[in-house]
Amino acid sequence: MNRRSVVTVGVAAVAAATGIGWALRHQRRQAADDDGVWALRFERPEGGELVMADLRGRPLVLNFWATWCPPCIKEMPELDRFHREFAPQGWQVVGLAIDGPTPVRDFLRRVPVGFAIGLAGLGGTDLVRRLGNAAGGLPFSVIFGRDGQVLHRKLGETSFDELAGWARNIR
Repeated sequence: MNRRSVVTVGVAAVAAATGIGWALRHQRRQAADDDGVWALRFERPEGGELVMADLRGRPLVLNFWATWCPPCIKEMPELDRFHREFAPQGWQVVGLAIDGPTPVRDFLRRVPVGFAIGLAGLGGTDLVRRLGNAAGGLPFSVIFGRDGQVLHRKLGETSFDELAGWARNIR
């Protein structure tokens, strides 16, 4: 093995060890980051404020979406149906838009939903990552139990049937 190969292998080993170390620290911090969700506040498209602390104590579907994301748009009616059918059982749905206020308001005029929407803006991708979506992709849904702990995470489009299945298994 020549000197260049030894250096390359050494650099790769250090990078791998660093990555593993980061992943382990990130997993340990995850519970603390989950708790941080309840301290957040978001502007609402129609005015006012969405206070996450007000939602604690009941199960919650937290969905991250954007107006420029086709799978996000496709799943909105599914989330709305889940909201309508499971709200009487205590379920809440919140959509956090990773988008600007004007496109969100325009979208909601065309496609109204019955659940709460908050404006997370492009900074919402940091929250998405803290909640376990390292890629920062959308749509991304997080299911919280009554105790505020994360029970499920899903990157990609969800459906009414999938959400209902999770909800039926959470007491």
